[in-house]
Amino acid sequence: MFTGLTEETGTISSAVGSSGGRKIVVNANIVMDDLKIGDSISINGACQTVIARAANSFTVEAVEETLRKTTLGKFHTGTKVNLERAAQLGDRMGGHIVQGHVDCTGKIAGMKKEAMGTLIKVSFPAEFGRYIVPVGSVCIDGVSLTAAEVEKNTLTVSIIPHTLSHTTLGGLKPGSEVNLEFDIIGKYVEKMLGSGIDVKQKPGGSSVLEQYINQPGY
Repeated sequence: MFTGLTEETGTISSAVGSSGGRKIVVNANIVMDDLKIGDSISINGACQTVIARAANSFTVEAVEETLRKTTLGKFHTGTKVNLERAAQLGDRMGGHIVQGHVDCTGKIAGMKKEAMGTLIKVSFPAEFGRYIVPVGSVCIDGVSLTAAEVEKNTLTVSIIPHTLSHTTLGGLKPGSEVNLEFDIIGKYVEKMLGSGIDVKQKPGGSSVLEQYINQPGY
C-alpha cells in the first residue's frame, strides 16, 4: 500500500524488452536507503517488485498486463518518474489509500496557471467516471490529489507549487499521458451493491444509522 506522496523523482537508465514484458532500471537516491530485493515500489503510480539493486539504482520487470494498463511501456532512457516506497505501519497517512494498481491511462486535456496554483484537466475513459466525485481522491502518476471539478469523462485538480517542483507533474503538457488510480473505497461499494448485498443491514436486522438513533438518550 502507498499514500501517493512522492518521495523523489528518479530517472530511467534502461528500459528493454524481456520475454514479452519489459525490464526497467531506475536511478534513484532517497528510496535506495532501505530498498531490498522483493520490496514493492511505486513507479509513476504502478506497484512494481524490485528484482535487483545496486548502490544507486534498482530493477523491476513490468509484465504484459502492466504494459497494457500503464505508461511504463513508453519509458525510455532519461524519462523522469515519481517514486514512493510502500507505506509502513505507523506512518502518517498524508495522502490516501493507494494500491499502486493503475485503472487506466488518461491524457492532459488542459492546463491553466493561476496566481499560485495550476489547474490541470485530465480526460479518461468515460466508464471510470463513476469512481470519482468532486473533492474525492485520485492518484495521478503516483501522486495523491483531490478532484476540484468532475465532469463526465474529465477531472480537474489544482496543483500547489511544491508538488509541481517535486514531482513529474511539473513537466506535463496538453496531450501527455498519465497513469490513473481511482479510490478503492468506491470500487468496493459498487461491488457490494452490484452483488445484492445490503450494505446498510447488520445481523440484528437494523442499519448502523438506525441502531445509533435508537440508542438511549439520543
